[in-house]
Amino acid sequence: MIGVITLLFLGGPLMGNAFAQTPAAVPAADTGDTAFMLISAALVLLMTPGLAFFYGGFVRSRNILNTLMMSFVLMAIVGVTWILWGYSLSFAPGLPFIGGLQWFGLNGVGLETQGYLPHLPYEDVLKAGDPKYADVVSYAGTIPHQAFTIYQAMFAIITPALISGALVERMSFRAYCLFVLLWSTFVYAPLAHMVWAKGGFLGLYGGLGALDFAGGTVVHISSGVSALVAAIVLGPRKTHPDRLSPPHNVPFILLGAGLLWFGWFGFNAGSALSVASGTSGNLTTNLATTAFVATNTAAAAAALMWLILEAVLRGKPTAVGAATGAVAGLVGITPAAGFVTPLSAILVGFITAFVCFYAVSFKHKLQIDDALDTFPVHGVGGTVGAILTAIFATTQVNGGGKDGVLRGNFGELGVELAAIAVAYLIAGVGTWIILKVLDATVGLRVKEEAELQGLDINEHGEEGYNSEFGDRPI
Repeated sequence: MIGVITLLFLGGPLMGNAFAQTPAAVPAADTGDTAFMLISAALVLLMTPGLAFFYGGFVRSRNILNTLMMSFVLMAIVGVTWILWGYSLSFAPGLPFIGGLQWFGLNGVGLETQGYLPHLPYEDVLKAGDPKYADVVSYAGTIPHQAFTIYQAMFAIITPALISGALVERMSFRAYCLFVLLWSTFVYAPLAHMVWAKGGFLGLYGGLGALDFAGGTVVHISSGVSALVAAIVLGPRKTHPDRLSPPHNVPFILLGAGLLWFGWFGFNAGSALSVASGTSGNLTTNLATTAFVATNTAAAAAALMWLILEAVLRGKPTAVGAATGAVAGLVGITPAAGFVTPLSAILVGFITAFVCFYAVSFKHKLQIDDALDTFPVHGVGGTVGAILTAIFATTQVNGGGKDGVLRGNFGELGVELAAIAVAYLIAGVGTWIILKVLDATVGLRVKEEAELQGLDINEHGEEGYNSEFGDRPI
């Protein structure tokens, strides 16, 4: 009903803008960059079903479908809300803390490549012939505006899906859907605007100057902190901690981790927004290649570190450990991918895996039922990655970034810590408020009987393996 009403009232006025031809005065889109960004967007979308299988392998068999759905449903919910208001709130010109609604329903967002941002302070000192001019008057000056929009949509889809790892096996599906609808609007959109939008409070263009290449702050810290708060507010499962079950399908976990690793190349390398080479001083740079190499290197180093820690401390390296370590390394390198060298990426992977390994153990001691370790991996990993970005970043890799501590810029560490603190505050407080409102209205948890019986049959009326209740006559 909402979709039909929206189309009836808004379809006519907005249709012309959405399908407007590229103005003659604006440079045409680069075909190579456009193809690269559309493929990268598809790769990032693939991460969401990958996450579904990664999380699904950990839960009990009677909750597998519900866990898969907590990721898959985000492609439906955010896939619509991002077009209606999410993109506008995140990237349209507005305040330093939030965008406006002038791009509601992608009004005015078409195939133009440049000139869709207003006059910012930077435009006063840059002329149209300056190579950096396109970066000021657009988000990606060689691809259609809608290509950038849909690429960013994939980030908005997977970020709240990460939170589901702390909520599995006990949260009402209706409450979860309402939660992610509100969270993506009131938590994700402001953070994305502050870090990535031109003129955002924390970003490189008119802001504090925090470095976040692909989402360490916006994606991983926000989802990790929200997961921790949600786990506390929601309370533990009835079987926690005395009757916990091992993962029901370890091959699913490895499959999910592999899909995440594969999709992460679109996540990080795609954040370069172009495949073109550039210069930094006397050096030739290519951010897409740099981010791709750093991503794979950090993931490999982190998986190796996790296996070594398990072998030394627990006697045997595990498949689950290899998958978890790889994901931790991917999280850690996300904010740094376009700012660090391959050797630095190895250190980022090693350090992030080491810290996350002990964070998982510490979480168990606290007996907080963050069921699938979302905060120890994404919250802690994103925090470590942001700090290491401030340490290892170098303008020899990315002339548009900044040098880090190892190159004498000690102030960058303070900037990153401030950005981390803002992300913790917004995600933590925003999540707490949203959950309290939902708990007072629709309720958060399923009934105890439904939780013990399984959420698949109670929330969705179907079973993943048709084994819990056996064959029944129709």
